[in-house]
Amino acid sequence: QVQLVESGGGLVQAGASLSLSCAASGRALSAYAVGWFHQAPGKERQFIGGISADGLQKFYADSVQGRFTISRDNAKDIVSLQMNSLKPEDTATYYCAGGDKFKTWPPRSKTDYPYWGRGTQVTVSS
Repeated sequence: QVQLVESGGGLVQAGASLSLSCAASGRALSAYAVGWFHQAPGKERQFIGGISADGLQKFYADSVQGRFTISRDNAKDIVSLQMNSLKPEDTATYYCAGGDKFKTWPPRSKTDYPYWGRGTQVTVSS
């Protein structure tokens, strides 16, 4: 089985940029489509965006369109979430998730992804 690990979270000021990374163990991450989700305290985990296994398709939630970019680096076998113009409302735990078989496309629900990381905290202050 595959296990995912997020890294790169931290504390930044509003307007700053931050890049998160998702890596895998057990299997190559390049074999999976990857989705990013975030969850604020007391709220439901929600979809941010995703990328296909081959990197040719990217899809985003309206709330982050134009500010966040997902990419993959096959040489490092890492999927990145580049976050720009961060806002206090972006404060949350960020998760990456993987999957290789989907009922619908693009996959935008947490139930679409069987493999998950433990999350990394992002805090945006004013």
